[in-house]
Amino acid sequence: MDETINNQETPVAESASTAEKAAKPRGRRTEKIGIVTSDKMMKTVVVRVDRLVKHPVYKRYVRKRTKFMAHNEIEGVSTGDQVRIAETRPLSARKRWRVVEVLRKASK
Repeated sequence: MDETINNQETPVAESASTAEKAAKPRGRRTEKIGIVTSDKMMKTVVVRVDRLVKHPVYKRYVRKRTKFMAHNEIEGVSTGDQVRIAETRPLSARKRWRVVEVLRKASK
């Protein structure tokens, strides 16, 4: 009688494919665009982000706004400027965003 040997994939090949799946790059950090409403703190600005949300009952769009405190290393950012902020690690009790760039300066 002839004995047949089952050729099965080695577990090493399976673990290599799972390691590749685990090494995928994580998602990008969230970025938002808003208007600077306060620049009175040192290296911190308050950014107001407006968004439109559809009302669940009335099906109309409602304007909502949220204020974020953002770390600012860029010189010359003042109230009324439109800026892009990005998510970052916690920098203080309420500061979890940083200013990436100034999109439009406020008209004086």
